[in-house]
Amino acid sequence: MTIGRRLLIMVLTVLMVLGFGVGWSRGQAVEDVRILMPAPFVDATASLVERFNVDHQDRIHLSITRGPLETESISDLAISSLLLGDPPFDSLLMDVTWLPKYAEAGWLEPLDRWFDSGDEDALIKGARLGNSYKDHLYRWPLVADVGMLYWRTDLMEEPPTTPDQLIEISERLQADGSAKYGFVWQGRQYEGLSCDFLEIISGYGGHWLNSVTGQPELDSAAANQAAQWMESLLAKGISPRAVTNFAESETLQAFKSGDAALMRNWPYAFAELQKDDSSVRGKVGITTMVAEPGQQPRATLGSWGLSLLKGSPHQDATVEAIRFLTSESAQRERFMERGYTPTQQSLFTDPALTTRSPVLPDIGKALDVAIERPPTPLYAQLSDVLQRRLSAVLTGEQPVQPAMDEAQASSEVILKSAGGSG
Repeated sequence: MTIGRRLLIMVLTVLMVLGFGVGWSRGQAVEDVRILMPAPFVDATASLVERFNVDHQDRIHLSITRGPLETESISDLAISSLLLGDPPFDSLLMDVTWLPKYAEAGWLEPLDRWFDSGDEDALIKGARLGNSYKDHLYRWPLVADVGMLYWRTDLMEEPPTTPDQLIEISERLQADGSAKYGFVWQGRQYEGLSCDFLEIISGYGGHWLNSVTGQPELDSAAANQAAQWMESLLAKGISPRAVTNFAESETLQAFKSGDAALMRNWPYAFAELQKDDSSVRGKVGITTMVAEPGQQPRATLGSWGLSLLKGSPHQDATVEAIRFLTSESAQRERFMERGYTPTQQSLFTDPALTTRSPVLPDIGKALDVAIERPPTPLYAQLSDVLQRRLSAVLTGEQPVQPAMDEAQASSEVILKSAGGSG
């Protein structure tokens, strides 16, 4: 036997002994469960993970893998790992738009045998969306999220409810010097623009993707009205031209500084607006986005949820961890300490939570009219097409009609190339 082989055997033996020692010290029955999460959720979940491990120390050890901050970056990391065929984690915290793609690829284990209709009935209406694909449950919501319209309670008695009212109120407040801008929103070419457009086209009675036929309807009258209205906000000076470079943070800053009377953003913004450095502290209400008379206002569904990965050797243990992290007590703690919107219906009227945030019932109302982005594995491509054409309209590069016709044609090509509606 060569010295090299002897050395290799010695190293392997030491590693095996060390591995045995670690496993023995924690007990052979302990299952290691690993969950991949975006960075902000890791911090918000740390105390819960610690408590779970204390309560389950003889059976399960839960660890959280800290992923990147950006949504797309963590998706790329997850997909890269899944494509290798043996991911180093058992569960993934997923954005609501990822589910169809991941489920269609066969990367997820259905959760139907662990969750029943009673579990779903306990959720607020909007939190029940975006968890299933092709009649199977693949995701359980960790937090709820939905698009909201913020309004200055010191500048108006009631918020606008229609697109025309929003413009009228904005023009009046700008004319008398009460507000520099009427309305700020996410106009940058990115996912936020698609979210804003979905609420507006729905408010005009239209659809991005027809839920029955599975076909896009971006060349419809409602789609053109929605795009034209968004463009008119810039043309009339209701929104600053700079809004074409605004994401959530820029929108929040403009409203927080007192420059705007109205803002479209997500629930997290309310807590930011109550901080000492906010010019509008105590002067903010929230509601759903505007809609044409006779149309129901809609709110784009956000949210993150936990999924079980196919092939996990710890399926029952992983689901037990998922149940713990999404339990009512866990939701209560996350909301009280971090402000994350709960998913349990009963918590939206809970006195302790509503005392901390009096707008929580309003968020609940928005979740009751929440709408999903197109639930298709091809969503990322469809959203990219829409963002590009809308951005061209907002920056004056292309008129509304040809831009929406082009968005329709490109979307049809994407769907047809995949053999149908995706």
